[in-house]
Amino acid sequence: MPELPEVEVVRRGLVSWVRGRTITAVEVVDPRSVRRHALGPEDFAGNLEGARVLDVVRRGKFLWLPLTDSPADASAADPSCDADATPAPAVALMAHLGMSGQLLMQDSSVPDEKHLKVRLRLSTADGMPAELRFVDQRIFGGLFLTALIPTADGGPGGLAETPLPLIAEEAAHIARDPLDPCFSFDEFYRRLRTRRTGLKRALLDQGLVSGIGNIYADEALWQARLHFARPTDTLRRAEAARVLDAAREVMTDALAAGGTSFDSLYVNVNGASGYFDRSLNAYGREGQECRRCAAASLVSLIKRDQFMNRSSYSCPVCQPRPRNGRW
Repeated sequence: MPELPEVEVVRRGLVSWVRGRTITAVEVVDPRSVRRHALGPEDFAGNLEGARVLDVVRRGKFLWLPLTDSPADASAADPSCDADATPAPAVALMAHLGMSGQLLMQDSSVPDEKHLKVRLRLSTADGMPAELRFVDQRIFGGLFLTALIPTADGGPGGLAETPLPLIAEEAAHIARDPLDPCFSFDEFYRRLRTRRTGLKRALLDQGLVSGIGNIYADEALWQARLHFARPTDTLRRAEAARVLDAAREVMTDALAAGGTSFDSLYVNVNGASGYFDRSLNAYGREGQECRRCAAASLVSLIKRDQFMNRSSYSCPVCQPRPRNGRW
């Protein structure tokens, strides 16, 4: 599954191409990719045609495009964390990438991709591709229209160029992510201490902190020198801050590298793959030397453990498992 940095790479790419443009035509090539739109492909296309894209917003791994029918609705809201400007848009186009979904900007002259599912034609703009294409080989992802509702804390719904105090209804249940300027460490730590679970399980809880998936959880824990089974109710404030800072750092580094790509399906809007997998210190490195221990002339091999029907990677020397650990 693409994780937060991969989705943020897509968001940043889309903003420069689609913001302010009007959807002039919609072609649903495969109805399965709009199955989450309950009223069907015709309603999906009919409601999108003529709509103007205000922005591209992300919270955690959720990505949506607020839409308006009128240019007058595009007034900017206060981008601060306590924004209280009157929200204008009421509907957004939600993009769920699933396992293999891609949002690609293409010129009309470019041949259709093999797994093209939905085509959005956009209003003319100098030097910009004319189409936004949704491509999905495995068909676990999709597009659908969703309502925008006020955020619970009155702050922006997520990362955007012009933040509005609105959030896509399907994303309203998840917490802010560590890259969100409105993320509250105090609230995170307070809630973390009330959990009686292992640290990695807590980091993967999207209701506590969003956007940290399996790969970046392992990387953040390795960097913070903490074991995934560390009980959350024993975590000191400085340790919690250390692992959150590590998560921000590894995800920011992944953003700079274009995301983490283990196959050709994870691409940005221009079709390019990320390269952060070359910099991973723990994830996927079972049986290989721990780089930190090796630098200290210690011999230690990365270990893989079964974890929540997945795998967890850690160093048994610099990330010792606590005796009272919780999985």
